Amino acid sequence: MKSFLTFIFQIKLYNIKILKFGVIIGMKFSEQSDLFKSVLGLRYEPLAISFTNEEVSSGKYEKTAICHALKRSAEGECFVIDENVSTCPGGSRFCGFTEIKSEQKRRLQWFLTKGEKLTSSIVSFERMQTLATPPPTGLADRIVICPLDKTDIRPDIVLFLCNAEQACRLITLDTYWDGVSPKQEIIGSLCHTAISYSIMTGLTNLSMGDWTARRNQKFDSDILFLSVPYERINNLIMAIPKCSAGDAEAVIPEEFQG
Repeated sequence: MKSFLTFIFQIKLYNIKILKFGVIIGMKFSEQSDLFKSVLGLRYEPLAISFTNEEVSSGKYEKTAICHALKRSAEGECFVIDENVSTCPGGSRFCGFTEIKSEQKRRLQWFLTKGEKLTSSIVSFERMQTLATPPPTGLADRIVICPLDKTDIRPDIVLFLCNAEQACRLITLDTYWDGVSPKQEIIGSLCHTAISYSIMTGLTNLSMGDWTARRNQKFDSDILFLSVPYERINNLIMAIPKCSAGDAEAVIPEEFQG
């Protein structure tokens, strides 16, 4: 009973309201964002990424690449992106706005093998394409990319731009309750590994992004991209006061001390 009451007290410190079955209610997106930033010491804003067919009035609607929107949103800006303003063919495809037509495939093969030089041959290119999780083609009219503390709509995923230590803590919080390691895809374009993979699978994903996006957008060299489906966020929050990867104090018996 004492442990349970301590848990409830810790939860209240974060202004989290719970039902008796452990469901979090009444916590604002901004409060969730502040909690993660405070506990983990995040350098950049956690991002709310939403796929929607609804009209969205807030956010920049301008020509931009999705990887560029991720960088600027992590610094505090909001973007609304659709097929008309997405400037990167890869981003448009991997976020579901377009499909590769037969005549475009040859150009893409050349680009990845001879232009970007990210894969060795058209065979390795084909493996990358066919073995990966399919993109969310036709899923939505637009994507909203926004800091979690500024979003007006429920995110589909929350994207953390974090360092390795913070990623370790987030993964530990994510798996605290079930102990199941998420199946991950770490290669491919940044918009695939950071957005569409978790959208299509419902799984948490950790990636380094792709080299072209990292270089062109000048992401910090220590930044990793951790995507968490929003339906899993409550699990992380509920684990914070219970898990040493959150703010619970670890108790290490002498015989386990190195």
